[in-house]
Amino acid sequence: MHVNILNQKLFDSTSDVKIVFVVAKAFEHRWIRDKESFELLGFKGESEETLFVAASRILYVGCDSLDAEDIRLSAAKALEALKKTNVKTVSIGTYSSDCPGMNVKALAEGLMLGSYVFDQYKSKKESSTLESVLICLEDYARTDVSVETASKALKEGTLIAEATNFAKAIVNTTPFDMTPIALAKLAQTLTSLPNVTCKVMDETFLKEQGMNAFLAVNRASVHPPRLIHLTYMPKAPKKRLVYVGKGLTYDSGGLSLKPSEHMVTMKADKSGGAAVMSILKAAAELELPFEVHAIIGATENMIGGDAYKPDDVLVAKNGKTIEVRNTDAEGRLVLADCLCYAQELKPDLLVDMATLTGACVVALGEYTTGIMGHDSALKHSMQKAADKSGELSGMLPFNKYLKKLLKSSVADMSNISSSRYGGAITAGLFLDNFIEEAYKDKWLHLDIAGPAYLEKAWGYNQSGATGAGVRMNLYWMLEEAKK
Repeated sequence: MHVNILNQKLFDSTSDVKIVFVVAKAFEHRWIRDKESFELLGFKGESEETLFVAASRILYVGCDSLDAEDIRLSAAKALEALKKTNVKTVSIGTYSSDCPGMNVKALAEGLMLGSYVFDQYKSKKESSTLESVLICLEDYARTDVSVETASKALKEGTLIAEATNFAKAIVNTTPFDMTPIALAKLAQTLTSLPNVTCKVMDETFLKEQGMNAFLAVNRASVHPPRLIHLTYMPKAPKKRLVYVGKGLTYDSGGLSLKPSEHMVTMKADKSGGAAVMSILKAAAELELPFEVHAIIGATENMIGGDAYKPDDVLVAKNGKTIEVRNTDAEGRLVLADCLCYAQELKPDLLVDMATLTGACVVALGEYTTGIMGHDSALKHSMQKAADKSGELSGMLPFNKYLKKLLKSSVADMSNISSSRYGGAITAGLFLDNFIEEAYKDKWLHLDIAGPAYLEKAWGYNQSGATGAGVRMNLYWMLEEAKK
């Protein structure tokens, strides 16, 4: 499906179907041609409600407001309504809010996110006849958007959504196919992008670097670990941004074995790694003025005679010792070593992303990312970017009393808290032990355990992977690029 800009009025365009959003149940707008049919057909213009009037070839979609997120949702719902038709081309007007072009970007994102299909393992593939969407530069409520503004917005929205879909495909791929080595090979394909390079380090490198926490998690897997380091290096970058992603291609829980029903969906434990890879991909395609690094700790957490054990004491890359009290708290062990490696790059921003704790899902719900860190302004800037991107986020506060719950009698710290409460925060505070003083105010921990994978569709997200964290970080970069 192609999305293009057309500098024409909506009803002057040539297409099989026109899409009209009914904004805030306002039935008096000039684009609404079938108002008399609404009552007969029971259409009320509610959010996510659709009505296709075959006689006029107009698809009406309920839209609560001109906010970007409502535009994204309505665009995705329009595609869903047309899925089983034989429509090949559709056209839609623009719906600008206070920022001209912003909702062209939202339209592009909604269309691209809503069109995603993962059918790699289906013997019968889903098919769609829809070939193109024309965004007509006639506006719903204000001065029409210029071609230049709309084209830039379309490009940004498309590349951001495509990067999100790229992350979805990685996460949805089974652990049999997406092993640490396969993930590393996929990362290497991104070197086809301008200014992108990739280094892949094996277990020999990890041993040389003293990354024993990472190695311990991998010990029982037949698939060797990989430390993946992607770099995007534009000319004269403004800042150095370093992203670290948890890349557990599968997590059985190790000897602290998960119940079988909780192992289903654990292919999603690589969501953080998929996200940071996709963020770098889009940063390169958007030619953003930042040096960007994506570091992924790729491994499995399995069981076997060589598995690491509760009661083991591990020595991390920075020399700190960790008492293992639960082998299912493995992601933080991988991240600890990767964060130590990442700080050697002297970042201006350090972000780690991980499906780290079920406790974050309990705290914030299934759809919301937990934002943690020390610097209030930095946390708020990320939350503001998340809001603009349409991703839900909430801040969880660090405090010194919870940090005491990680004390160990035999090592510098335990890998789990001595309390069942505040588990998302104590996981973040565990990682804080591996952040040097110079980088504490430059570091954010994003726990994406809630939104990264859905067992039922929600909004414009299909069931399965969502690409959580990709859009919010790219929106943050775009705002920083303006400064």
